[in-house]
Amino acid sequence: MSSPTLPSPRFRKEVRSTATLALPLVLGHVSTGLIGFVDNVIAGHHGTQTLAAVTVGTALLWLPMMVPIGTLISLTASVSQLDGANRRGEIAPLFRQALWLALGLGLLMFAFLSAAPHALAAFGIAPEIIPGATGFLHGIRWGVPALTLYFCMRYLSEGMHWTLPTMLIGFGGLLVLGPVGYVLTFGKLGFPAMGAAGLGVASAVTMWLQALTFALYLWNTKRFAHLQLFSRFEPPRREPIVQLLRTGLPIGITVLMEGSLFIATALLIARLGAVPAAAHQIAINVSALCFMIPMGVAEATTVRVGHAVGMGDAAGIRRAAHAGYAIVLATQAMSAAFLLLGHDLVVSLYTADMAVAALAGTLLLYAAAFQFPDGIQVLSAGALRGLKDTRVPMWLAAVSYWGLGMPLGAGLGLGLGWGPQGMWLGLILGLTAAAVLLGWRFRRSSRQWPASAAPQGAYGD
Repeated sequence: MSSPTLPSPRFRKEVRSTATLALPLVLGHVSTGLIGFVDNVIAGHHGTQTLAAVTVGTALLWLPMMVPIGTLISLTASVSQLDGANRRGEIAPLFRQALWLALGLGLLMFAFLSAAPHALAAFGIAPEIIPGATGFLHGIRWGVPALTLYFCMRYLSEGMHWTLPTMLIGFGGLLVLGPVGYVLTFGKLGFPAMGAAGLGVASAVTMWLQALTFALYLWNTKRFAHLQLFSRFEPPRREPIVQLLRTGLPIGITVLMEGSLFIATALLIARLGAVPAAAHQIAINVSALCFMIPMGVAEATTVRVGHAVGMGDAAGIRRAAHAGYAIVLATQAMSAAFLLLGHDLVVSLYTADMAVAALAGTLLLYAAAFQFPDGIQVLSAGALRGLKDTRVPMWLAAVSYWGLGMPLGAGLGLGLGWGPQGMWLGLILGLTAAAVLLGWRFRRSSRQWPASAAPQGAYGD
């Protein structure tokens, strides 16, 4: 009889499989985060107004972009379930319909980014920033359809347990964005100096190159040759697209609610003055970098849970989720320890302002406190996506973030005068509530899932 204190060989194998899947995803998220870093560095060297314009444009791009990106991630669970059920012949038809959905979402985002500059003055954006922000948005909008197609292909690959292209193409995009952005922003090699608009165009060029590279890879690789992804043309079909939306749109809304929670917090803290705003920006940037680890593990867990669903393995579903929880608890413990012990060193890399540094160091201690609930809530959401359980989790997230976290944070931070610390207590409560509720939801859903149930097909739930 094996010792109850030691993990079983199957569980250790599951942990290794999840970690192997997750590592390229984590690095892929890092490469995505570095896109903003590259844009800001180039814009900052060009001028303060350029940096401000890119900051405004980036916010208007990525906040609504969370909806199509989150919606398309439903493809990962569908593909992994079909793969686990050995119904791979259904993957290509589903993928071709997902491409139509991605294109449609990309065109909607194109329309939004075309119209958004007209509202900048109404949002109170300073008049001197509006031309640059408009140029950035008008430039980057041409790449948004490519970006949604790229995520569609990425989620197909990840659903088939192949995450390396996410990392390689992600970092490859950085190698393009840096020099092209510099040339177009400053006007080198005979090109006119375009400022913020040049960074928008450079980002669009990068998005198309990444999408075309992924398409060529899927077309030529032997790994996916048996799927015949591009073997024939199919017009859009209502039923599979509606099913993808039915599963994916709640995910997109959930991601939007979480992202907007942090943006709203930043806007409220900005009302307290420059020092609190700067300190919050430092702390939230560091926290976002830490978050990339559990986010990658959660995406890998979606794949592993979905694969177990396809195989009809109820025990495998729970084992895949528990492996994800084990990895996240370990990585979040390291992140929390890093923030607790190294917060002063981290802050010193961002600023020499003593007032900003002192407050940012304090906020990083709060960030250390929410590492565990943040990791658990995103992992639970990923495991639920593997089950295609997305609508109830959307409402649980709404209650956690906006029913509890934001009202408490605003009440403590602004109403009672606790400042940024009060706002961050609200974040901690919201994330903790999400961790408890989503963890409970997965426990309930996984226990009710029958091992004998038929796996979900490509065109229906």
